[in-house]
Amino acid sequence: MKSNKKSSAVSPVMRTLAAYIAAARSKPLPKPVVEKTKHHVLDTLAAMVSGSKLLPGKMAITYVKTLGGARESTVVASKIVTNAVNAALANGMQAHADETDDSHARSLMHPGCGIVSAALAMAERERRSGTELLRAVALGYDVGARINLALGSIKFWNLGHMTHCFGPTFGAAAASATLAHLTAAQVRHTLSYTAQQTSGLSTYGRDLEHIEKAFDFGGMAARNGVTAATMVAAGCTAVDDVFSGERNFFVAFDESGRLGFKPRPEILAQGLGKNYEILQTNIKRWSVGSPIQAPLDALLEMMRSGHVKARDVDTLVVRVYSDGARIADNRTMPDINLQHMCALMLVDGYVTFESAHDVERMKDPELVALRKRVRLIADDELEKLRPEKHAILDLTLRNGRTFHQHVKAVRGTTQNPMPRAEVDEKCYHLMASVLGKKQARALCDTIWTIERVKDVRALRPLLRK
Repeated sequence: MKSNKKSSAVSPVMRTLAAYIAAARSKPLPKPVVEKTKHHVLDTLAAMVSGSKLLPGKMAITYVKTLGGARESTVVASKIVTNAVNAALANGMQAHADETDDSHARSLMHPGCGIVSAALAMAERERRSGTELLRAVALGYDVGARINLALGSIKFWNLGHMTHCFGPTFGAAAASATLAHLTAAQVRHTLSYTAQQTSGLSTYGRDLEHIEKAFDFGGMAARNGVTAATMVAAGCTAVDDVFSGERNFFVAFDESGRLGFKPRPEILAQGLGKNYEILQTNIKRWSVGSPIQAPLDALLEMMRSGHVKARDVDTLVVRVYSDGARIADNRTMPDINLQHMCALMLVDGYVTFESAHDVERMKDPELVALRKRVRLIADDELEKLRPEKHAILDLTLRNGRTFHQHVKAVRGTTQNPMPRAEVDEKCYHLMASVLGKKQARALCDTIWTIERVKDVRALRPLLRK
């Protein structure tokens, strides 16, 4: 009788979602989804590898090294093999140690750093195949995006909540649950543990060293998602439906009084198996903050088409959406300083990972002088166009010649996607400087053919430094 009462209290939304998560490991993905998922797995691995040599990545590795743990999963770009929870935490922080990882605009989150990190750790722990890993990752993007959309995404974030934690945590839990081969009932319990761990405040912008931000966006989500799934796999039980009934998740975060948007739990079950959110996820062309992507695209086009040289520049006026201007205005970190990155593009003719993270070059007299000629304007009209992140640039040369560029679709977005060759080029170069050219090339090639991998632990020699 007791189990029947519990079962009858489960909402149709939860029944549909939990059943979908439980079955996802055995359901083939459409070919375009398989291809796009490979892009994001490789892109996130490249972010982990390159992030391992930045301060947040180094701190994550140092911290996890003190924890010990069963030898289940790899901490990427290190010699550490630890339990899945610890590995997910470290890899998640490495993946967002920088501004290299992917983003899902409508739901306002960076999915890969939390979801791919969790899926990789669980796939190793459970010795799953490359195909199951891909299915789990695609599932995680679907669940994570829908959670944020059900909460109102940008409006929810504007109130101070951290969408970058909410969606990825649920996405990481869903990916981990399907890789653990949990039943639909166990998935429901996993989602309850996930809801209890989901939190986050938008104070991350004050983090000058990016360490807490790396934890907020990637490490916490990956760790908490794996924790939820492994607790249930170990036999822990929980609430059957955290999304409905008395004092549920959506009641706790119902901000309709202030927000003007009432949570819509039904979104969680809409379009599952038809609308794949990974197809709506962006990959960054440049390893810099999101507000700087479009300005760099515009500058590169101006320089190539107009033969513009830094010495000839009189003024550069850059308009970006208001929140982007706030985030990237003369920051102390080079890769999120819009004025500095524009000056760097003009001087070097291109931006690499190394140049974008060269703190010493922020003192370069040529760059300092050029930065003063870059004027950043917060444009409220462009803010209204979000989640699209437009930029308008007006460049004037000393001889009076002018250039105007309005970037509406940043390279790497779903409106202007990067093909496999460009993703491969980005990822190979990010990893080669850490792993070496031969290992980086082998890792790229293996991910492009990951269906052939029968046990994800076979990736360990390619992931370790």
